[in-house]
Amino acid sequence: MTKNVYVKDSEGFVVKKAADQVLPDETVISAEEFRKLSGDDYYEEHYGHGEKREGAGRKAKYGEPLDHQMRVSAQEMVFLKYARKNHLDYSKLMSAK
Repeated sequence: MTKNVYVKDSEGFVVKKAADQVLPDETVISAEEFRKLSGDDYYEEHYGHGEKREGAGRKAKYGEPLDHQMRVSAQEMVFLKYARKNHLDYSKLMSAK
């Protein structure tokens, strides 16, 4: 099992790799320096780590009725509107024979 180290190349890019894969133009750096150069410290400071982000998730709609979707044909929609307007009782209609 090879040990992982943090390295910085000649252009300033940092990466974590196995110790046996370090190239001659790369220098081994500490974990703290890696976090600083890679931007991990900045990200954690500004956005947090593993917490719920502000504004994430479903927006609450207090005081507003929920919208319901009805997947019916246009003819069925006309009938449902008529039934609601005239207060038709579905159970009485179904029991009548």
